Amino acid sequence: MSVRLLGSVVVLLAAVAACATAEGTEPAPPVPMPGAEARELSVPFDRYNFSPADIMILEAAEDLLIRDCMRRRGMEWEVLPPAVADDVEPPNRRRYGVVEAEVAGLYGFRVPPDRPSVARRFAARETRTRRLPTAAREAAYGKTGSCLGEARDHLERGTPQVDEALFNRLITETFERSQQDPEVERVFQAWSACMREHGLHYADPLAAVADERWTGDGAPTREEIRAAQVDVRCKEETALISVWSAVEKRIQDGTVRAHAAEFQALRTAKDQQLAAARRVLSAQD
Repeated sequence: MSVRLLGSVVVLLAAVAACATAEGTEPAPPVPMPGAEARELSVPFDRYNFSPADIMILEAAEDLLIRDCMRRRGMEWEVLPPAVADDVEPPNRRRYGVVEAEVAGLYGFRVPPDRPSVARRFAARETRTRRLPTAAREAAYGKTGSCLGEARDHLERGTPQVDEALFNRLITETFERSQQDPEVERVFQAWSACMREHGLHYADPLAAVADERWTGDGAPTREEIRAAQVDVRCKEETALISVWSAVEKRIQDGTVRAHAAEFQALRTAKDQQLAAARRVLSAQD
């Protein structure tokens, strides 16, 4: 089975900066479109990993295949509403902490809520799961002979075996190596000096995101929002993102060359699964 999850780096950052809801009856701030700063971020490993948009395609195809399977078993299955492509999270939005000034001004260091169409899809999934009768749940998701298993077998048929453990380990290792690179260490020092000018003391941007003051429940404080805004400005002033991403590119390109066969299998499996999913979706148009 091919990798279906983003690497542990992104998962970690999202967990550290968990989104909080506004307190009381105060209306929640608008959910901004992902900015160009986030959409343009990429690393070489992206070619081999499923992005959030890719996962939406796979899950939409699985949903249709599950529906057909359930109908053959005499059961109903409600297909989830689609998400608008532009609403889906960019794969590297939080890779280097907060990079969008608008997000910093609204949510501080926290992850912004899902855009409307994505939120509707997730809410519909929760409702469907909650209302699903026991027999239908077993047919759909059971450990053996489930419709989900059939759907994934269909999408993965003929794809090469991949080493998921190796890939996830390399995602983490290359990210850690990038932070130890002399160029990145220098730009971290410049960013840290910029932050100190505003009374903020962090060794690097990930330490700012992980500050325990920002991880509680409730809406972000003015202090958090100010710190996040300064963080974004200091990244811009020091060119931190371009320096760090260039170093990551160099490291990841070398890693791909060192594991050429494994990465070719990842790329082939990804492309074939997405092609199969798009065939399922186009057949339903």
